Amino acid sequence: MLTMNAAKSFWITAIAVAAGIALVSVLALRDARQRIESLKNERHLTATRHGQIEHIAWGDGPPVVVIHGAGGGFDQGRLLARSLGGDGFRWLAVSRFGYLGSSLPENPSTAAQAEAISDLLDSLGVERAHVLAMSGGVPPALKFAEMFPGKAGRMVLLSSAPFTPFGPDVDDRPVPTWVYSALLGNDVIYWLLIRLARERLADAFDARADLRRDLPQAERDFVDGLIDTFVPASRRVQGLQTEAAAVDPEAAYDLESIVSPVLLVHAKEDRINPFEIGATIARRIDQAEFVPLETGGHLLLGHHAELRIRIRAFLAATADD
Repeated sequence: MLTMNAAKSFWITAIAVAAGIALVSVLALRDARQRIESLKNERHLTATRHGQIEHIAWGDGPPVVVIHGAGGGFDQGRLLARSLGGDGFRWLAVSRFGYLGSSLPENPSTAAQAEAISDLLDSLGVERAHVLAMSGGVPPALKFAEMFPGKAGRMVLLSSAPFTPFGPDVDDRPVPTWVYSALLGNDVIYWLLIRLARERLADAFDARADLRRDLPQAERDFVDGLIDTFVPASRRVQGLQTEAAAVDPEAAYDLESIVSPVLLVHAKEDRINPFEIGATIARRIDQAEFVPLETGGHLLLGHHAELRIRIRAFLAATADD
């Protein structure tokens, strides 16, 4: 009798677990599909020599290309521009190779990405644009300024990601690099993490608890928005595979040739991208202004209000260019 009861209990538990997994999968995939449709309704697709590039545009004023970081898309770029840019500009947020609706070419190098951005500007009739790039968006931004000096205006580079000669491995990251790919490769897993371990996700993006403490509401909303913009996770995993292109030994960066004025911001305690990356760019670009922050982590938390003012002033100061 005990054996029969144990077997019955096992099967009841197994059925309950299976039903729970099925329900979670249905809800997660439903939300992912809804998000995909919402993004499709907003975006525009433009053909380039490297396939289609996805983008959105809003605002009036000097054009600014927004280049998102790893795991992003045009929606992450929009969040960045709204948080640190503001009004008075025509923002153009793109999805990099493999992210959301942008193509994944056979050679997804940062040089190819720069060419795709150049083609996009041509198609939109934009002769020259400023650039706002963060993290993984910085290497293609550097290539764009190097390869197309006539098209690259002022550049704001935040929490710059590794590029040659820096290597891809970074010590003391909140989670190993492979974990990011695992998180962003499965809509169901990421959906569960958002609901059951949101603070852990924030830690993984270097928005750890000590940095979130006493944050203004606008910056709390930024962190929440960043976590939410990784949905649908499955539409970003191909893009993550292109991030290594920035540290390809054949991807040389002639930073000394860049003539654009550059504003660099990097926190000394950034646990995702080492501070030395930003410091190196500042040393090698003639017209670079470096803003080292003692605190703030990868997302520059606690400094958004002051950076917003500084970035807007920097991008608006075009008279002397």
